[in-house]
Amino acid sequence: MAKQVYPSMSIANPHPPFLSGMQKMGAAVGLIGFLMLLLAWANQLQYGIGISLGLITLGTIFFAWDQYRSHPEGIKNNGVWFGSLTNRGLWAWLIGILLTFFYICLYWYPHLVGLGQEGQPNRGLVAFFDPVSIAIKAKPASQWFVYGVLYTLAILIFGFKFILKYRHNRYQILRTISVMFFQLCFAFALPEFLDRMNQPSMDLKNMWPLNYYFFFDWNLDKLLNGGNLGIFMFAWGIAMILLISPLLTYFYGKRWYCSWVCGCGGLAETAGDPFRHLSDKSLKAWKIERWLIYSVLVFVVIMTLMVIYTYVTGQSQILFLNSYSIREWYGFLIGAAFSGVIGVGFYPLMGSRVWCRFGCPMAAILGLQQRFFSRFRITTNGGQCISCGNCSTYCEMGIDVRHYAQRGQNIVRASCVGCGICAAVCPRGVLRLENGSIDIKERTSQVRNIHVPVDQVKILTQG
Repeated sequence: MAKQVYPSMSIANPHPPFLSGMQKMGAAVGLIGFLMLLLAWANQLQYGIGISLGLITLGTIFFAWDQYRSHPEGIKNNGVWFGSLTNRGLWAWLIGILLTFFYICLYWYPHLVGLGQEGQPNRGLVAFFDPVSIAIKAKPASQWFVYGVLYTLAILIFGFKFILKYRHNRYQILRTISVMFFQLCFAFALPEFLDRMNQPSMDLKNMWPLNYYFFFDWNLDKLLNGGNLGIFMFAWGIAMILLISPLLTYFYGKRWYCSWVCGCGGLAETAGDPFRHLSDKSLKAWKIERWLIYSVLVFVVIMTLMVIYTYVTGQSQILFLNSYSIREWYGFLIGAAFSGVIGVGFYPLMGSRVWCRFGCPMAAILGLQQRFFSRFRITTNGGQCISCGNCSTYCEMGIDVRHYAQRGQNIVRASCVGCGICAAVCPRGVLRLENGSIDIKERTSQVRNIHVPVDQVKILTQG
């Protein structure tokens, strides 16, 4: 692997020069487009949504192109622990606060982003997107349309940046194109066009329990009363849960969904890529991860059984629990606060897969299938490992990959999303993503027989 040399680095100035002239220009162009969005949010700008989004797109492309076009292929530790943005500095906190505030407004105070109340026209940021919404679905924008446009744009433009960065790795290129395609076509375009035609709409790649409201009465009524298309969507949703997902997970692990299809994972991999190294690798974090994600899974299963019971019988009270209250609390705590506010708002502080790692019930189910019944694993060649630590550093799921690699142990962790970055950043080719048979006893023993490093024991005993 080529060594990157920075002539301007010295003892007095240990930081490499991160921004070239072209990168500064790209950043300035993108910031102008972003400033237009802020002005629209403050109700100071009514027109120019195309210019704003175009400037953001062009600025990001210019920045990424200049950043990676002259760099040798491969991954280099180019100062991710030095930058304010990528090491929880001032910029990271500012962006985290802004994202968190935006999500809070989006979920609970949509009038603050300009959604018209009680028949009033939109204003502010939502009104700024009205021309795009009218052009696509012949209706004024909602806060969710604004979110959908920005979410999709982020995956597309940062996906382009991701492809440039990992252009030496065919696997990374293909899976990034995949998440860009599924987000643009299945998550955004198809539901919006169906809405324009007054047809039942659904993100066909989304499924229960990630789509936790699939069995809610209003959604079931919409699908079951939506003609042939609605019946197809209902049957497709059931098939995804019971047949398609388990089958694909058996052959390919949870990566088929979490790293190739899912919109949450798509945003984490693209826009969240600069923060992937911030995930906590300690055993304490792993313990918290398992308690949280399986607690959420239990929560969504109980909630779903209750809403189905209510839909069939018409009775909302089950013992001392009310099904409507339970689903409202799940929507508030998990569907909004965890997956949105924390899941994305905390990218710059806790890494890019906070939601996927600690809260996503879909990831929990797929992880259990992957852990015990899947052919997928990451194989290691311990004799070639030089303990550089790249694999562990860039694992967004907080897995200490180096620990397994040093011992030649295959990685079959339930939390692994198969993104393959650990293999991409390995300078020795120690790690390989494979689909093949493996004995269940071997999978179990790899967790039971893990040697716990002394420093991590201290973390557990002192924390």
